Amino acid sequence: MPVLEVFCSLIGWLCLYLLFGSAFPLRGPEWNCRLVTLTHGLAIVMTTAYVVFIDGPWPFTHAGTANTPLQTLSLSVCLGYFFFDLGWCVWFRSEGPLMMAHHGASILGILLALLMGVSGCETCAVIFGSELTNPLLQSRWFLRQLSMYDGLLGDAVDLLFILLFATVRVGVGTAMFYCELTSPRTPLVMKLGGVVMYVLAWVFMVDIARFGYKKSKFFCGYVFVHAIPHLSSRHRQSLLVIYKHI
Repeated sequence: MPVLEVFCSLIGWLCLYLLFGSAFPLRGPEWNCRLVTLTHGLAIVMTTAYVVFIDGPWPFTHAGTANTPLQTLSLSVCLGYFFFDLGWCVWFRSEGPLMMAHHGASILGILLALLMGVSGCETCAVIFGSELTNPLLQSRWFLRQLSMYDGLLGDAVDLLFILLFATVRVGVGTAMFYCELTSPRTPLVMKLGGVVMYVLAWVFMVDIARFGYKKSKFFCGYVFVHAIPHLSSRHRQSLLVIYKHI
């Protein structure tokens, strides 16, 4: 267990949070925490992408194999971040039971991979798939804070987020889940952890599908309202507000 690496990672994310706090004194703690989350999301996606697609081994065929040094480093950096974020969420009471369960399951899964020294490749693959949509999620929040969400940019972020979550986290994630369950090398406890993460992914997917359905109704309403001839802009805006709250 690389205790020193995890501890250094935790201190590093905490220092980055404090740095953002000094750089944006007029913003609240959530702004700074989400900047840390965005930074971690971008960094860990690039790192795990290199681990999965270049350094190897391939997680779909080598699930349960011994961890490589780069896998261990990536997991340590990610674990330090999750400790930071979990502590922040507990301190500010900002998240509900579902997100706290996701954080707890993520920490436990990474801890097991580091303690046992195996299953690093599929754990890095799961982190890559899970964090791939995170920068979009944070971008959506920042667009709202900057009053830039209601427009084409906000719609593009939402659409890309839904597509990536459905195809990568649920679609490719299902294939990864099957490979982990059928691998004779993967320890039973890691398979149970995979079940938990897969169930959580589907719970998130249901919420996202509901959001996508509401978004599609608003888009259809937008097309319908703008197709009506001789309608004043004031009436168009009134109708769009009604469609938005259906």
